[in-house]
Amino acid sequence: MTRRCLVLSASMGAGHDAVAAELARRLRAHGHDAHVHDVLTLLPPGTGPALRAFYRTVVRRVPPLYSAIYRVFLAPPPPRADGPAVPRPDTSPLAALAERPLRHLAAHLRPDVVVSTFHLAAQITGRMRERGTLSAPSAVYVTDFAVHRAWLHPGNDLYLCVSPGAADAARTGTGRRTSAPGPVVPLAFHAAAEAPPAPPPDPHRPTVLLSAGAWGVGSDLPRTARALVRHGLRPVVLCGRDEGLRRRTARVPGAVALGWTDDLPALMASARLLVDNAAGQTAVQALAAGLPVVAYRPIPGHGADGVRHMAAEGLTTAAPDLPSLLDAAARLVPDGPARAERVTRGRALFRDDAAELLTCLT
Repeated sequence: MTRRCLVLSASMGAGHDAVAAELARRLRAHGHDAHVHDVLTLLPPGTGPALRAFYRTVVRRVPPLYSAIYRVFLAPPPPRADGPAVPRPDTSPLAALAERPLRHLAAHLRPDVVVSTFHLAAQITGRMRERGTLSAPSAVYVTDFAVHRAWLHPGNDLYLCVSPGAADAARTGTGRRTSAPGPVVPLAFHAAAEAPPAPPPDPHRPTVLLSAGAWGVGSDLPRTARALVRHGLRPVVLCGRDEGLRRRTARVPGAVALGWTDDLPALMASARLLVDNAAGQTAVQALAAGLPVVAYRPIPGHGADGVRHMAAEGLTTAAPDLPSLLDAAARLVPDGPARAERVTRGRALFRDDAAELLTCLT
């Protein structure tokens, strides 16, 4: 039976949009209708762009401020001595502001299921389901390994998570049904793991990718690139849309600096390691491609929290300093038991098709 699905994303960086687009592609491949909508456009005029600009500015320019905001408003509450936390509805004023526009959108599209890939959308749908103003069942696809409070609203019907640890946190925080199908990434990344190894550009210097995300958020990436070059590696720095970062990194002898690229599967197929700073989409794309991941100098707040959770689940190595990063590279770049074990763990994370679980929701 064909189902009509509304996928709510958010243009905050590129990760949430990437997940939403891949979910929509899979739903359509299964014969369903899928409509993707940016939840920021449901807010009053100017609010979405202002929210995006504020977030981008504080993460890039004032990381201690974002860390404080995350700690006060988003970080998961500490465990209670008398048992799990009691699920409670969110009271975000932004969720209240977006309720009426989403109600109108749902009345126009008449979806059979609504799925949120951004935490604000999860707050809105949970609030509406709880109040009875959204008739379609609501699922939340949590893109983070560290499930912060803004993801959690007991009004939603189903939580789909990237890992068993994240699913446990969502279940504890909402009391709702959860599942851990694994990350949602395009098939090209899985194909990269199966493809024969491409000839390296320099057989004497293995390629290591350094990711700065879509916005080029990173802490002294040229210095990290220089250290990797001295270590006998060929760093390829993914600078996103930050042209200034690309120019600075391009001046490092032996390093390659790239701007925004849509050819990540091929880059990962030719690389031996990803150095990541956010535990986001680039990290899980690397796991799908069979590429070990080392987290180094993560962005504050959810980035650092996500790195800790990924490392605790045995999916990445968290390097607290430069010597630790170089030591991890020495262990994971060459073929051997350490690399094989990490690749196997990463591939095992992809357990099920989240799109199929969505279409079974009633």
